[in-house]
Amino acid sequence: MSFNRRSFIRYASLAAAGHVAGLRPFGAMNGLAESAADYKALVCIFFYGGNDSNNLLVPFDSSNSDVTGYANYARIRGPLALPKSSLLQLGPDPSYALHPSLPQIRSLFNSGNVALIANVGTLIQPLSRAQYMEGQGQTPTNLFSHPDQQQEWQNATQTATSPTGWAGRIADKLTSTYNPGSQIPLVTSAFGDSIFCNGATTSPVAVQPGNVQGGACSEGAACAGRLATAQHLLSFSSGLSLVQADNQITGDAYKYMNILGDAVRSVAPLQTDFPANNGLAAQLRQIAQIIQVRQALGVRRQIFFAGLGNFDTHANQLGIQSGLLSLVGPAMSAFYEATKELGVADSVTSFTMSDFSRALQPNSNDGSDHAWGGHHMIMGGAVKGGRIYGTYPTLALNGPSDIDGNGRWLPTTASTQYAATLASWFGVPAADMPVIFPSINSFATKHLGFV
Repeated sequence: MSFNRRSFIRYASLAAAGHVAGLRPFGAMNGLAESAADYKALVCIFFYGGNDSNNLLVPFDSSNSDVTGYANYARIRGPLALPKSSLLQLGPDPSYALHPSLPQIRSLFNSGNVALIANVGTLIQPLSRAQYMEGQGQTPTNLFSHPDQQQEWQNATQTATSPTGWAGRIADKLTSTYNPGSQIPLVTSAFGDSIFCNGATTSPVAVQPGNVQGGACSEGAACAGRLATAQHLLSFSSGLSLVQADNQITGDAYKYMNILGDAVRSVAPLQTDFPANNGLAAQLRQIAQIIQVRQALGVRRQIFFAGLGNFDTHANQLGIQSGLLSLVGPAMSAFYEATKELGVADSVTSFTMSDFSRALQPNSNDGSDHAWGGHHMIMGGAVKGGRIYGTYPTLALNGPSDIDGNGRWLPTTASTQYAATLASWFGVPAADMPVIFPSINSFATKHLGFV
């Protein structure tokens, strides 16, 4: 079997780009340990494909109105309507209920550790339905396009051309303040490459869940030799700038792999039980392990990225979404329990994002098509939970929330406002907000109050 460096790095436990840390032997790391009192972490969970949040958060009241209540929801949703008897009514807000696959989230909401935010989407400025219908005001680039809307949620510039994400730009601003002697970048991805993680001067470290302590190799004694050979090759100068830059990226990957591997081996395993055969749970468990060794890594601020797909349910939506959400609830609940075990529940805030929601009206394949504004979850000890923030849309085709007659909701809260609220809690100064979120000053409300 020939050695392929790119293939190796893809399956190695860590990959990094650009950020050159001050690297020291692990025994010296403890001298960099910071007090946990000022530690904070953000954990983004991205639902790729466009989660149908009309079935995430469902009206539960008994109104017979044409625009409110479960009966109206069921009438418009048709074959996609969830039976009322299956829904999980929310204790603090009994007019709404959650998807039946999310009992753990209902429990966390009822206990005040999860909040929900309604009808969030990409916006450049406040926009009325009349303005949208008349072509007035600015709208984000290529609404309803998966790649564009994924980019715009992650870069918070409402254009798909930005090369940086809002987590990366936060890292650009805050690394020198909070993590000046850190051994890894401020941003870590457990779901491969994403624009969310990339800054102008800093780049993420990426981890392969479950394999933080070593590369993927199945050739026994030959593995060590192959690894040594690969690392030796990286020291050669090619004279080509692009090749040398790639060598630097690969070299950083090996260094971060050793640093994190040593750190994780130095502590007792987490006792929290994460569900097996659950890819999202594996990512969140890996993130919890890295949080566990935060002091050894010399970090006081961290941002993490996890992902799950495919929520692009143009057909057979009920079964597909139910299966995906049945992974989400146990994974998020276990992660919250892990933060409690580590004593950082109040210092770690997790939140969901997705390309967009989906139309309330079903299509002909028992699925739903691309839409705009949707509902999201925020979890953590610092979250002011047990509440639904934002404005729930009016469930009426061609009504005041609908932009095209199929139940595509015009967002009433911007994804930028959502992200800026999280960034403010994380420690981003007000003066830096317009740099990280270029359109934030277009909105009168910059902090939504859920954390």
